[in-house]
Amino acid sequence: MAETDGARILFDPGTFSRGFEDVRDLDAVLITHQHFDHLDGDRLPALLKANPGAKLIIDPGSQEAVEKLGLESRTALPGDTFTFGGTEVDVVGGHHAEIHRDLPAVPNVGYLLADGAFYHPGDALFVPDQQIDVLGLPTAAPWLKASEGIDFLRAVSPRVAVPIHEKILAMPEMMYGMFKNLGPEGTEVRPLNPGEPVQL
Repeated sequence: MAETDGARILFDPGTFSRGFEDVRDLDAVLITHQHFDHLDGDRLPALLKANPGAKLIIDPGSQEAVEKLGLESRTALPGDTFTFGGTEVDVVGGHHAEIHRDLPAVPNVGYLLADGAFYHPGDALFVPDQQIDVLGLPTAAPWLKASEGIDFLRAVSPRVAVPIHEKILAMPEMMYGMFKNLGPEGTEVRPLNPGEPVQL
């Protein structure tokens, strides 16, 4: 979740995430793509019911799942801009990283807050044109190898990189160390503790 001066925004409440059920006063819930670890259909309706003012923004590939849940949403396409509580969110990217050539590709949108204050790429390595202050850095996935994550970190070159998408690792600290040792000069890699607020 990201909280700016004007908005509280939750990204990708998926099956591996814990604690989002109790989050309140959300302005928006943003979904990058349809995979279960980013969109938990069992818990999403209750989250939105508890946050009646929150807008649900989804990628094109999540439309069918969200409609089956009976939820109102808006679909985000690359180039779109949304405003929540005075915070602008730009939509970038468009495609999920390839897992394997024999598996179908799905849409994936990234969300860029406040002209680069925070960037959540979802399951993609799209490098935006803007300078990024804080990056949600994909750490481990069936579609990601270490060198790709490091090269993405170097290409974006944020002030702070927060590892995300690490739940499939038994020892995520090994990847954090690689990011720290091989990342760009001037970038701080800062793993977060679940449920613990931090100011970046």
